[in-house]
Amino acid sequence: MINWESNVFPGILGRTCDRPCEPACRRGRVEEEPVAICRLKRVAADNKDDVRQFMPKAPFEKNGKRIALIGGGPASLTVARDLAPLGYEIHLYDEQDAGGGMMRSQIPSFRLPIDVLNEEVDYILDMGIHTQFKTYVSSLQEIIDMGYDAVFVGTGAPRGRDLVIPGRKEADKNIHIGVDWLASVAFEHTHQIGKKVIVLGGGNTAMDCCRTSRRLGGEEVKVVVRSPYAEMKASPWEKEDALHEDILILDNHVPKIFVVEDGKLKGMTFEKVHAVFNEKGKRSLVPTGESEVFIEADDVLVAIGLENTFPWVEKSTGVEFGEWGMPIVDAVTFQSTNKSVFFGGDSAFGPKNVITAVAHGHQAAISINLYLKEKPLTDRPSPFVNLVSQKMGIHEWSYDSEVENDLRYAVPHAAKTATLTDRKMEVELGFDIQTAIKEAHRCLNCDMQTVFVKDRCIECDACMDICPTSCITFTANGEEEDLRTRLKAPSLNLTQDLYVSDTLPTSRVMVKDEDVCLHCGLCAERCPTSAWDMQQFLYKVTKAC
Repeated sequence: MINWESNVFPGILGRTCDRPCEPACRRGRVEEEPVAICRLKRVAADNKDDVRQFMPKAPFEKNGKRIALIGGGPASLTVARDLAPLGYEIHLYDEQDAGGGMMRSQIPSFRLPIDVLNEEVDYILDMGIHTQFKTYVSSLQEIIDMGYDAVFVGTGAPRGRDLVIPGRKEADKNIHIGVDWLASVAFEHTHQIGKKVIVLGGGNTAMDCCRTSRRLGGEEVKVVVRSPYAEMKASPWEKEDALHEDILILDNHVPKIFVVEDGKLKGMTFEKVHAVFNEKGKRSLVPTGESEVFIEADDVLVAIGLENTFPWVEKSTGVEFGEWGMPIVDAVTFQSTNKSVFFGGDSAFGPKNVITAVAHGHQAAISINLYLKEKPLTDRPSPFVNLVSQKMGIHEWSYDSEVENDLRYAVPHAAKTATLTDRKMEVELGFDIQTAIKEAHRCLNCDMQTVFVKDRCIECDACMDICPTSCITFTANGEEEDLRTRLKAPSLNLTQDLYVSDTLPTSRVMVKDEDVCLHCGLCAERCPTSAWDMQQFLYKVTKAC
């Protein structure tokens, strides 16, 4: 339920999230891999009891306001989840036959089983949401004219980019736009593909295309990308999974021609390039001068990016568009130039990911609620934050954070021989309970904050001596640039602020480099005067209320 409150889709995100939280994990500062935060959320979701009893239960007392949601993806569903319990009548429109948006049409079942998707989508739809599935909205003006008090647009970035080079028209039958092809597979319109497949693109959509191809008859599947391997946009684990399934990734290849003979696609030719960076770090792809490379193919999947498209938003709606044909949307309130129309997810600022769409949904719901209450949209509720001391005795705290090497545990996978013959068989099996507990123990307690009380410090330097990462220094104060060079461990991460105390009796200051602090609590345990305390920080995501 804690995951559900903020993330909305713990079982879905526990399998498919891009993991933007993990780079901040402190375990990644002492070892190569952070705590498997994403996969631990899956464990919590997969091993829950019946949680419906703890969720808001429809019917809710109505407040007389009606809201239209266009698109049934994660942003719209989050808005519905936050606003339905407040008494709003929610009408959701989507051209698919069930909720989920791109989570249903673009994420393959071997990554996200359909029963997991349905369960978490239905938690929201069962809150009395009025669903209009199999309904394509061709006119925003028509929706506005139906008298809704507010409209939220969460239609995503539904159009895949095409590649217009010589031979494209002639080979059209065997060239497929990646996201459209994935949707065709998901809705069981497409069941097979040629034995030799080229996938163009280096993002997560390309990884889903190539892995799906292996399950639909592709025997020689190659991913061909313009950029160097290390600069591909696909998540590292997605690339690893593709390689594990015998998919070849060719980097630094620029597509030149679709080769067609007698009206039939034979393959593609590519120009080999290498990356060159100028003095400002800007990359250029420069031809190597080698001969062009020909790669055979029966089918080509084009996964080179996504685009937004709004032909259904008329000028009469008052929604204005700016650069790249994107709606002009406030980055805080998600309100468009039509005060009653809000955008979120990929439709607001371009393609991102599921968790970003959820965050947009939370904030848009706050704005819609304020707007319909005729309150300033800038008068936003603050998140709930709290600090509580964890001290239990003179030198005891209610948590344990031993500093030791502890490598990340690998998530088990189903046998490749089985998964490649069944596109609906989930590849990742998830941690069992015991392994999940061990992985959770790798956590270095980021939520435990070191709090320093200057008036209690006797400047014995005991905390400085015991610190395993030399993050504490007692020294003369100075300008930040100078101070960073005089710490026990030079402070090189300029994006992380230093924790500097007021002046102590000896005219020194205590300086702690938060960038290398492990929150182990040894400073607090060693301190003879309780000048250091370990306090647990609690943060709750702001939601409409």
